[in-house]
Amino acid sequence: MKDQRIEKIAAVAVNITKVLVIIYLGFVEVFKIGKLFREKLDAEFDISQKWASQAYSILKKRQAERKVAGV
Repeated sequence: MKDQRIEKIAAVAVNITKVLVIIYLGFVEVFKIGKLFREKLDAEFDISQKWASQAYSILKKRQAERKVAGV
């Protein structure tokens, strides 16, 4: 009787441990995916930022040209 109770407690402990490990591994994978996603977005943001900077530079240059031309 006592042995069966100990076996049940051990089985419950093992199952709880399995669930916790699965949850932990799930979080690890989510963070890995998030990190990869953030890296991809950073690369895209870099490209967009360079494009915006170039566009702003061209705009400022045209405004300066118009100002010199007196338009």
